[in-house]
Amino acid sequence: MANEIPFFLSKVECPICKTINEFETLKMGAYVEEDRDTDFCPLEIKWRSPKYQSYNPLAFFVATCSNCYYSHELTNKFKEWKSDNNFRTYKLKAIKDVHLDQLAVSDSFVKRIGEAIDLDLFPNESAILKLHLAVFDEQAFAHHSKLDVGRYYLRIGWVFRGLESFADPMQAAMQGMLSDLNSRYKTLWGAVDQSRDEIGKFVEYSDALFNTDDITASLKSQLLPFNERFQAAGKGIADSLESTSQQLNSLNDLITEFRSVSIGGETADSSGAKFGKSASFNQFLTELKENWDGIVTNEHEALEKAVKNYSEAYIEGRGIAQGNQQIQVLYLIAELSRRVGDYETAKEFFNSTIKNGQEYIYRNRNDKSRTALARKILELAIEQGKENMRVLKSS
Repeated sequence: MANEIPFFLSKVECPICKTINEFETLKMGAYVEEDRDTDFCPLEIKWRSPKYQSYNPLAFFVATCSNCYYSHELTNKFKEWKSDNNFRTYKLKAIKDVHLDQLAVSDSFVKRIGEAIDLDLFPNESAILKLHLAVFDEQAFAHHSKLDVGRYYLRIGWVFRGLESFADPMQAAMQGMLSDLNSRYKTLWGAVDQSRDEIGKFVEYSDALFNTDDITASLKSQLLPFNERFQAAGKGIADSLESTSQQLNSLNDLITEFRSVSIGGETADSSGAKFGKSASFNQFLTELKENWDGIVTNEHEALEKAVKNYSEAYIEGRGIAQGNQQIQVLYLIAELSRRVGDYETAKEFFNSTIKNGQEYIYRNRNDKSRTALARKILELAIEQGKENMRVLKSS
């Protein structure tokens, strides 16, 4: 039946407050994916039931307790958490303490997020909020899985991308250009900051040269004018950089003014609709960000968080299996770095993906089923690596 309910209910006791929840679990075949983007985001989803066509399936990815808002990826393992000795022994107490501390605060961001979740009115925005809560509760454990946190942020980015698809095409295009313009502005500001630090280090080093005990007093006297000239030159460059910083602040004001005219202001979201008591969903997230830096307000920020956590997970090596999973993580670090404008890091990890992928495929050349995923990722890495090099050469 075309209008059949696409999920069944799973009863799960909340590990934090012991509430028995009934979570909506998607049935096999509830929807089909037509294709995937280069970071594996589904490009087109078709639900068997037209009623849910406006829903992103990720709205059902996370289980959020109706009472205390504790959130976790809805997996079979989570459903059976009472049998998970590792979770109960090592993680649960730490997570519970941090989560309950949040609930004790009258206007905590956990409460604000939890109370704002509404799958009927805001299914896709609710998916983003639930994923944020899953990130928070995972990070409450000191030795949390950075791989899981990276996966959650990547999915937040996917949902944001889907939200933008509901916008007016012209406005969506302007938002994309503004996101790129803002990213380039941040890079420019970072370069000036780095230059300011370097000139400070240079002045300190040059001054130390003239005050070392390794040269005689008479030589110091002869070199003193040079020290004064070095200091004056350094001050001149520092003053120029300060003037540049002021001009960059003016440029930021110009970008803000341009944003206001082109898409209606900083807080305009894809739909332009109010979100609860906030003017928009973007404004709601921006307000939450003041209380927790784990909040992201758009796809770009989500992908930045994703690549950071994937990179840390890869460095740690914990929870990443050799073979297909390792190759996939390497590729995601490369592709997400490319998408956020870090083309040098992207180049490094595309090369690592290709090298590791080729070696893995060769070692398992007699098992095509085992290397099928690696072959697909290798093709993507070669293709996206070329695109990344094109951008690098043109910049």
